[in-house]
Amino acid sequence: MRKKIYIGIFVFVIIFSASSIAVWGFWDKKGKEDLYREVELFSDTLAIIQVEYVDEVKPKDLIYGALKGMLGSLDPHSQFLDADTYNELKVETEGKFGGLGIEITIKDGLLTVVTPIEDTPAWKIGIKTGDKIVKINNELTRDITLTDAVKKLRGKPGEAVNLSILRESEKKIIDFKIVRDVIKIKDIKEAKILQDGIGYIRLIEFRENTDKDFVSALESLKKKGMTALILDLRNNPGGLLDQAVRVAEAFIEKDKIIVYTKGREPSQNMEFRAHKNNPTIDLPMVILINEGSASGSEIVAAALQDYKRAIIVGTKSFGKGSVQTVIPLRDGSALKLTTSKYFTPLGRVIHEKGVLPDIVVEEGRIELTENKKEEQKTEKLQDVFEEIEKKAKTAKEEGFEYKTDNQIMSAIGALKAITIFRGEVNEKGRF
Repeated sequence: MRKKIYIGIFVFVIIFSASSIAVWGFWDKKGKEDLYREVELFSDTLAIIQVEYVDEVKPKDLIYGALKGMLGSLDPHSQFLDADTYNELKVETEGKFGGLGIEITIKDGLLTVVTPIEDTPAWKIGIKTGDKIVKINNELTRDITLTDAVKKLRGKPGEAVNLSILRESEKKIIDFKIVRDVIKIKDIKEAKILQDGIGYIRLIEFRENTDKDFVSALESLKKKGMTALILDLRNNPGGLLDQAVRVAEAFIEKDKIIVYTKGREPSQNMEFRAHKNNPTIDLPMVILINEGSASGSEIVAAALQDYKRAIIVGTKSFGKGSVQTVIPLRDGSALKLTTSKYFTPLGRVIHEKGVLPDIVVEEGRIELTENKKEEQKTEKLQDVFEEIEKKAKTAKEEGFEYKTDNQIMSAIGALKAITIFRGEVNEKGRF
């Protein structure tokens, strides 16, 4: 049996035929009687529609419509996927697709942005985590399914999509016109030494080979003299579960639980443990999260928090912790069914609760002035030009100015405090 596990909008895929459902163990005698009685009601309705409805309707359209309603009545994440939608879901894991660049979900009955993906059209135009999409191309999204929303948002690159957004923090409706583009997702956005041996890795998604890229970036920073690490998971919406587990196990002792799931059936209960022989367990760490951190990023942050392996800095995460099994059907369509929830090593539920940071730091920018940077004062005109050129070169090399990010600077402060404390303890011979 081939198996792939996903989290985020979808969690894992188990390849087997729909006929195998009968062996799952919940078809007791009473259950069969109740099911057959209700199926008769369904078949009667189907027959009446085919004979009495004003227009002729194809049986497949009726069945597909019924399946969409059936799955949609369960919870916001369970869906019936026609063949085209199922194929789109599989394409997402390749890290390249056409669209706007947003992760969406249904929250409190409203189509909600989990996070905009960095450097995509949605990100650049100003879509934010928590935005409620109330209209797509002037059509209300009331009672819309995720499947239908994805179909409306995706399309040919170069075509525009009009969105009406409810931003509750500003108490107003904002209209956006966003031009679709080919969305290419790069898992690791940044990997560098910031200052004083403090390394920084920005991980924006968990996809194929993320673990290999992450380990490579980690080893590269170690060779450059890294003595502490900031792992930035802000606006990371999730991705492949096995990749999230492998990133977490790089810092957790072998055989310890990273995450486990519980469902209605014993077969849905799973444990994911660390298997790495030589994890990095002594490197001081801070993990950055925010309201756009969901699913896989919450698993990593919560696991390292439970084992007191890292300090969590930022704001409360999104809270996406249910597991969906995608079951292919014989005609190429599929069911995406919520089957369990995942739990942290200490048994905490993340779904709809999120991960709470150890140090709460709201998002903000630090204004750098010449008065605050005494070392940049120059007396000669030539020195001024040299300093400007130096800044331009540094900015180009770094790709971002981390000193203006108050959450990163708070993380740096926390790591420096840990380093000082460890040094003092070592000198006194107690560590």
